Amino acid sequence: MIDSFGEVEHALIEADVIPEVVPSRFGPEALLVVSWSTGKEATLGNTLNAPDTALAPSISFTPMATQAPYDEVSYTLVMTDPDAPSRKNPRLAQWRHWVVTGIKAPQLTEAVTGHLSAHFTELPVTPYYGPAPPPGTGPHRYVLLLYREPPSGIRIPPDAPERKNSPEHRAKWDAAAFAEEYGLKLVAANFFYVTGAEP
Repeated sequence: MIDSFGEVEHALIEADVIPEVVPSRFGPEALLVVSWSTGKEATLGNTLNAPDTALAPSISFTPMATQAPYDEVSYTLVMTDPDAPSRKNPRLAQWRHWVVTGIKAPQLTEAVTGHLSAHFTELPVTPYYGPAPPPGTGPHRYVLLLYREPPSGIRIPPDAPERKNSPEHRAKWDAAAFAEEYGLKLVAANFFYVTGAEP
């Protein structure tokens, strides 16, 4: 379990997620919990395996203070691999694994009861594709980023790169550029490792 914003920032820096994926000016505003039905959880750089993370995880995060009413604030979640096809040779990075918009935070009353699961209100823009690092490519970082959407929300056009979801179209993506294009503010991050099988 993640305990503090400082722990998040330290872990991201230690793993070079900052600045390779996340801008160096990032300051967390929420704690992002990512867990799978297999009982596994991402905990800022732990190692998981591909079968345990094959299906889309559940997401929860601590509610954060905003000036807008709860129902008017939405979030976008992405998962990306900056180590494609390997950390030594990331010529296909970033590889886009998941993009979901229109996520709603838990109600404050749910925080009291401990039910912090996010509410998914829209189908994924990029359907979840579980980690599948090629054999012999070593450990890959899988980075999950939670962004606050602008008050007007966002609309991903039908011809946007994020809607082209064959494997070859998921490569060479850039989470930071995507966030800038749609006016998204990064508020939380988490990551884990999956290592490719030995060749």
